[in-house]
Amino acid sequence: MKKLKNILFYLISGIIYFVMTVIIALLCAIFLEPEANNFLIRNFASNNPPSTDIYEVIIDDYSIMNYKWPWNKDKYADILDYFYTYSKPKVIGLDMFAQTFSKNGEPDEYKYINQISKMDNLVSAFIPSVEGNEEYDFLKKHSIDIDLRTNIADESYNSFGINSQKLKKATKNYGSVKVPTNDIEQNLYDFSNIVKIKDKYYPSLALKMYLLANNTNKLTIDDKFIYNSKTNLKLPYTYSDATLKSLIRYYYNPQSDYSHQSISASRILDSYYALKSGITPKTNPEKFGNDKLINPKIFKNKIIIIGSNLSGPSQDVIKTPMNPRHPGIDVQATIFDNLNSGHYLEFYWEISIISLLLLSLFAFVFIFKFKFLKGLISLVILDLIYLAFAGYMASTGKLISLAIPIGVQFISAIFGYSFKFLIENRNKEKIKQAMGKYISQDVMKNVVKNIDNLSLGGKRAVVTVLFSDIRGFTSLSEKMSAEDVSKILNEYFKEMEPIITKYNGIINKFIGDAVMAIFGEPINDDNHPQNAVKCACEMLQKLNYLKEKWLNEGKPKIEIGIGINTGEVFIGNIGTETRMEYTVIGDTVNLASRIESYNKTYKTNLLVSTSTYSYIKDIADVIKISDVQIRGKAKKTDIYEVLKIKY
Repeated sequence: MKKLKNILFYLISGIIYFVMTVIIALLCAIFLEPEANNFLIRNFASNNPPSTDIYEVIIDDYSIMNYKWPWNKDKYADILDYFYTYSKPKVIGLDMFAQTFSKNGEPDEYKYINQISKMDNLVSAFIPSVEGNEEYDFLKKHSIDIDLRTNIADESYNSFGINSQKLKKATKNYGSVKVPTNDIEQNLYDFSNIVKIKDKYYPSLALKMYLLANNTNKLTIDDKFIYNSKTNLKLPYTYSDATLKSLIRYYYNPQSDYSHQSISASRILDSYYALKSGITPKTNPEKFGNDKLINPKIFKNKIIIIGSNLSGPSQDVIKTPMNPRHPGIDVQATIFDNLNSGHYLEFYWEISIISLLLLSLFAFVFIFKFKFLKGLISLVILDLIYLAFAGYMASTGKLISLAIPIGVQFISAIFGYSFKFLIENRNKEKIKQAMGKYISQDVMKNVVKNIDNLSLGGKRAVVTVLFSDIRGFTSLSEKMSAEDVSKILNEYFKEMEPIITKYNGIINKFIGDAVMAIFGEPINDDNHPQNAVKCACEMLQKLNYLKEKWLNEGKPKIEIGIGINTGEVFIGNIGTETRMEYTVIGDTVNLASRIESYNKTYKTNLLVSTSTYSYIKDIADVIKISDVQIRGKAKKTDIYEVLKIKY
């Protein structure tokens, strides 16, 4: 039955721990893990310097102040022509949409479309849509060559979401700028690097720019990575919502909202119009300088991304771990930089799960091995080590869970301490029950009460000591087997112990067939001499009952002698630091033992000393035995036989 109870106890405890762990893990994943990821990405994963070959051309507030807004499409065409005619960059990414065209077409629209049609190194943005129905030839023309080595769910979009057929025909390269579905309050952690439209695959704006910059259009996809053997691309991804998504590894720039070099579109237009009028910008082609005009040679063989970042509700900003209002164009520049530099960020669930298990395991080890404060300090140190480890991993591009393992460790610590408390309480009760069989309950309670301050020593106190001894026990032992003798002794002690306890006495020890009891300590009792004598009288009455019982059972008759003395003793813990005993020592104890031995001489059952008699003379009938020579005493003394208690 005890084993079954223990099994149920541990089983229920395990279930409770498992449920609590799951709940805490879910709560941490929802409320704390995003902030922990932000912390790791912002402070550790963003440690790589951004590329100096990437430039962001931004249509900003300064641009629309200098050039009246809204712009006709010829302004976009002029910006593109500046790079096409004068700069010769490697690749240009157009992270914006100028897709609304009139039915008949305006001159500025034709200019824009003609400019795009000339630019083989330009990648225009599109947002895939479930609406519409794209022509197969168009899809085939702009898709990428995929060697698919894994199964991808049969989800897809239906069109590019571009209404102008003229623009679609003029554009040489397209890249998706689909942002993964996120709640508006969530940070952008990943980007959709490949989308599926019908049965074809299309890269993101940044990935298409990367492929174009490396003169390739082929990718291999297995169940974990996107490869390109020519460029050594090995991009980790996850799949959902008809897209292959990868984590963004941001770059840190404390001096600007833009992690890469940024230029106002207004300066590009100023420089373009100056060049058209024959004015050559004086800026050193290796530097921007502070001049209003920019030398176009700065951008030769560089990467250009054009986008907008205007004030107002239409501002192209995204919430990211680096900035609650992160310019979308900078996110695109960051994604391209990740691809081009190989600075990837990948989440390692395997390490996170192992860390969770190890932190929880160490939590239980520290809790059960160390005391509370030491265990708590050890857990804090362990968490700091794990924080440093998570930071180091993030700095190498390996993102691991921070909040969930520490949160589970926290609940493990609470559960562990609670479990330890329950176990210790159960064990303490078992120990108390076991100790109560070897020492007095009152001594045991005193030990438990002062469990943390146990030491050798004690105090002086006035107590009453009672010795009880069975007469002729040696000859009795010789006539009976050891088992029979032990049965008689056990029954005898079983009947006497409650009587001693009844009168506030404690059994200090059993000495063979003898009992030594103390009255007055550790139980405070002002009437300890009277109670000791009353206890002795009741013990003799109980013995008469036992003798009659044993006679009927064919067991031998026994007699006992009791000696009582009252006086000062030293009471406390005697022995060594590793083995001690709560007892009393002093002449009072010795005298009680010797008085008890005189019962045999005077054929009595209960003798008390003069000091004890002084306390009981009004409640007991006694016979004085004068001039007794007590061994070890120079002078003779009086002792008294107690006949009965008057009341």
